[in-house]
Amino acid sequence: MFDINNPEVKFALDAVRAAAKLVKTVQTETAADALTKGDKSPVTVADFASQALVSRMMMQQFPDAVLTGEEASDALKEDGAEHLLEAVTGYTARFTPETTPASVCEWIDWGAAEPTNRFWTLDPIDGTKGFIRGDQYAVALALIEDGE
Repeated sequence: MFDINNPEVKFALDAVRAAAKLVKTVQTETAADALTKGDKSPVTVADFASQALVSRMMMQQFPDAVLTGEEASDALKEDGAEHLLEAVTGYTARFTPETTPASVCEWIDWGAAEPTNRFWTLDPIDGTKGFIRGDQYAVALALIEDGE
């Protein structure tokens, strides 16, 4: 059982709620265009924006935390990807007004830390294929401590 008053539990609930709202907004407003990552799995504007938002929230509340996220901003920095970065920036800015393209990339990449004995792990959209189809998906965030 977890303590709802614990600052980390409260943060996790708030972060997942905000990211889920952002992801649902993207799903409702846009066609779910997807890029294909090196492992052949899809990644969408919503994946990037969700990770950027959760990372930014964590940086503010727990600046010394370690976050291992699923995404990296490399694809957003490639030639021809300006429209994707613009879309990610726009959706993230609805929740974090100071958002810029550079800050979005910084926030996404803040989640590239190596796991330690105590770290957060984030799958910004677990079930991206379901998200694309308009089916089930989840924003998955967990705090791992000593392997649990």
